[in-house]
Amino acid sequence: MPIYLLSDDEPELFPPPGKADKSGLLAVGGDLRPERLLAAYSQGIFPWYSEGQPILWHSPDPRFVLEPAKVHVGRSLRKVMNRGTYTVRYDTAFAKVIDACSRVHRPGQDGTWITDAMKQAYVTLHALGFAHSVEAWQDEVLVGGLYGVSLGAAYFGESMFALAPDASKVAFATAVERFQGWGFQLIDCQVETEHLERFGAEPWPRKRFLGALKEALKEPMRRGPWTEPAAGPT
Repeated sequence: MPIYLLSDDEPELFPPPGKADKSGLLAVGGDLRPERLLAAYSQGIFPWYSEGQPILWHSPDPRFVLEPAKVHVGRSLRKVMNRGTYTVRYDTAFAKVIDACSRVHRPGQDGTWITDAMKQAYVTLHALGFAHSVEAWQDEVLVGGLYGVSLGAAYFGESMFALAPDASKVAFATAVERFQGWGFQLIDCQVETEHLERFGAEPWPRKRFLGALKEALKEPMRRGPWTEPAAGPT
């Protein structure tokens, strides 16, 4: 199956996701400018590559997805949340969260896919109001969190980290409950992990995911900082 080379002149132009190979790889090249990233996410495509590689664009089948209304929070994690061990904040330390995610050692992974170029690209998306961090703080120290992109009623999770027990889990579970209140329809977890499966994420055929994404993108967007009080749709 051919892999498509993206044009530098048409940042919003991608091949149909159904053209991806068995691994989910769809296209190569292009850049990480905001217009291209937002076009990619709106079409169910995301960048994922390592230092020294060209930019690789993916649309895996199946896609791992969590519906906020169906989230499962285990009893032990709920106890941690209720104890108030961590304070959860939004969009107060985006650059620190993405940097911490890039430094986490992950089993079976040599180095990080969160390159300096990726960091800068998502920091720019954050400044534009499309990328958001969820942070777990303990005694005013950042000890866990996650970041991702939000469009319409969809949140596209990118990465998370934890420097203290259950810190990222508390941040994630707290965010999902906020997403429920906002009427978010799906959280794109991209590829399957045991960690997210415990929360209720499931593999969806690409066709189902793209159909649900199309509907989610019809909803108003919560653009801008998600600091308290809760941001409203735009």
